[in-house]
Amino acid sequence: MTPSEIEKITRLVISALKDGDEKKPTGFTVPVGVSARHVHLTQQDVETLFGKGYVLTKKKDLMGGQFAANEVVTIVGLKLRAIENVRVLGPVRKASQVEISATDAIKLGIKVPVRESGDIKGSAPIAVVGPCGAIYLDEGCIVAKRHIHMSPADAERAGVRNGDVVSVKVDNERATTYDNVTIRVDPSFTLEMHIDTDEANAARISTGMRAEIVKN
Repeated sequence: MTPSEIEKITRLVISALKDGDEKKPTGFTVPVGVSARHVHLTQQDVETLFGKGYVLTKKKDLMGGQFAANEVVTIVGLKLRAIENVRVLGPVRKASQVEISATDAIKLGIKVPVRESGDIKGSAPIAVVGPCGAIYLDEGCIVAKRHIHMSPADAERAGVRNGDVVSVKVDNERATTYDNVTIRVDPSFTLEMHIDTDEANAARISTGMRAEIVKN
């Protein structure tokens, strides 16, 4: 073996070791929650869709004081393409927002950006239809960016902070690693990673499976 060949192999080994350090498993695992399409509404929009003075009714408690409501709506994209029975989540918000998967976006015929929840400026337009009326959102439809909810205690144990971006590995038969996963920390949060139905189906992941955080 020539000196140049030895040098080349040495460089490759050092590079591989560096890559391993950059994505070293923390040993901290999180349960996965698969998030289906859903809608957040303002009180004004709730009343437009369900009637004056209407209040959302609770079906199931979620983390952070949120809940899945009994109420469902129809969302409508371009050329009157629609998806029915989309769950409303409560409580009401300051701005209405629709969260769907990329597959849903194709079905609706709209181009939808990947955003964090609440970041709707310049996002896709969409119509929402209820039993008593309809609303049209000039912006407000997004594909939710994958993220992990954590309490401050969970974040300390995992060695991460609010806003950090990590990779997360799911070790099943499809052995998938998700990059660009945002850490979201709040005292009201229960530990859970949220991905949408497209991401879950492609990797054969179901709610309750566990994934390991890999630091970037």
